Amino acid sequence: MDRAALVKRNQARATELRRAGPKQRLRDSMLAGIARFPVNTAKSDGERLLIVRPDHLGDVLLSTPAIQALKRSRPDLSIHVLCGEWSAEALANYDEIDRVLTLSFPGFARAASSTLGPWRLAAQTARRLRRIGYVSAIVMRPDHWWGALVAHLAGVPRRVGYDLRNVAPFLTEVVAHKFTHTVEQNLRLVAPWTGHIDPGEIKLEFPLQAADRAGASELLDSRKIDPYKPIVCLHPGSGAASKVWLADKWARTGDAIAAEFGALIVFTGTASEAPLVNEIAADMRADAVCLAGETSIGQLAAIYARSRAVLGPDSGALHLAAAVGTPTAALFGPADPQEFAPWGDPRLHEVVTANIGCRPCRILDWRNDESDYHPCVRDISTQRVIEAAQRVLREGHRPELDQSPPGSP
Repeated sequence: MDRAALVKRNQARATELRRAGPKQRLRDSMLAGIARFPVNTAKSDGERLLIVRPDHLGDVLLSTPAIQALKRSRPDLSIHVLCGEWSAEALANYDEIDRVLTLSFPGFARAASSTLGPWRLAAQTARRLRRIGYVSAIVMRPDHWWGALVAHLAGVPRRVGYDLRNVAPFLTEVVAHKFTHTVEQNLRLVAPWTGHIDPGEIKLEFPLQAADRAGASELLDSRKIDPYKPIVCLHPGSGAASKVWLADKWARTGDAIAAEFGALIVFTGTASEAPLVNEIAADMRADAVCLAGETSIGQLAAIYARSRAVLGPDSGALHLAAAVGTPTAALFGPADPQEFAPWGDPRLHEVVTANIGCRPCRILDWRNDESDYHPCVRDISTQRVIEAAQRVLREGHRPELDQSPPGSP
């Protein structure tokens, strides 16, 4: 299939996937009916605000500048975040968050649920939140009707979120959704409390803990990594198959960077991504160290802070690297870098994309569609990624990492 025909085919398929089927239409009717029924307002004995953020690491990190701005503006607020178990460790590092509540959100937890499962869990969660008592809630995921429903059933008096179908009926205040960067979107959600904030003044930060720095150092020492040798981290895995680049391209990229910058390549990832990183490392000529599945989020952040740069597809790992001040080169396919590029100085955060007309489709799960129909990441050339890495490594040179062994000239 030629490229023009492929683009047309994928655009038609994307439209089809977005079209509501019979189950979705039934769900929409049920939600509309529930929204019309009044719910008794819950009582609160303090100024507690709930933020609903069901997403995985990247989106959660991109929420933290808004949370920090909210706390600076309203230090009297007790800020609670309802998130997945997968995000609790990262959020626990932020002093601005007074309490982290966890939940296996429908659609995000790996375990399958029954048809009635999400509705039953919504009622149970609402009762739990009602017992705590909140004066306000912010639903930070744009399309998260489930979170908006729970805030409504919990009787939270003030509920803020996006003016989107199935979400807006459960809210008391709505914000127009725009395809701007997620950090900027989140700032607009907290604006009713903070007022307008110039995004140019906002930094993405991840507070490193001493214990995580120590754990990262012990892990690197256990692999006999010279503390004075520069390292560059490659994080080739991602939560969606459509985002993953080819193993042989990563191997050539790692070799080129190791040769030019005298760097040791350190692979990071989850335990499930270990086979991929081992395959890449085995195909490299240069030495490499594989740490997939061996770090906590805090330790991973500490390793990234020690790294000259982090390369990988669009994933939470790249946002974590940006949050500790490390330059990145990110490969983007189906997701829109206008919304999800690593936040910070664009000279330090390169975005690499393929030239294909159906990108960004914003569809990460193509279900049973053949992967060959979606080459938006795989078609990115090795040379373009190497060049992006070279630029951020040169532009993002950090003198604090230029240490010499004791007694050296």
